[in-house]
Amino acid sequence: MLGSVVWPPEPIRTERLVLRQSEGRDRATIIELLASPEVGLYVGGAQDRDELERALPEVPGERPGFFVVELDGAAIGTVTLSGRNPESLYPEAGGTELGYLFLPDAWGRGYAGEACAAALDWFASACPGEAVVLSTQTANERSLRLASKLGFTEVARYHAYGAEQCLASWSGRVQP
Repeated sequence: MLGSVVWPPEPIRTERLVLRQSEGRDRATIIELLASPEVGLYVGGAQDRDELERALPEVPGERPGFFVVELDGAAIGTVTLSGRNPESLYPEAGGTELGYLFLPDAWGRGYAGEACAAALDWFASACPGEAVVLSTQTANERSLRLASKLGFTEVARYHAYGAEQCLASWSGRVQP
């Protein structure tokens, strides 16, 4: 489980990206992510920018499993590996959930797949044998395709937050 890992890890470098712990300079990007109507479309909607400005700590996301994704020195999104609520639907599917948010300008370039694959590889090394799940609205076709490419397989469909959701479990390897 993430509580037992050494945090933060060294930055994770991929061909184009760096995954690193959150810093104060990321606050504006995280507010932009959470306040964006496009980003919020399938995750419960955009949050109020003024409320985010008041409530978000100086260094948002300062916890194990929260990675800021950087491209050429600028934050473009986040990848998270978070403990699931034991009271959640299908608790047997896994204790850690993968999540990701990227600025709309970064969409369609493969950054989410590259960053999520790197985070999953790190997690598999840091927490061998631990299960990972992903939840997404079934209407979010891009997210469903990415989940499949990352090696997730559907476990269940259920209705929550006013929409049909898909819960998928990670096989432990990214598809070629």
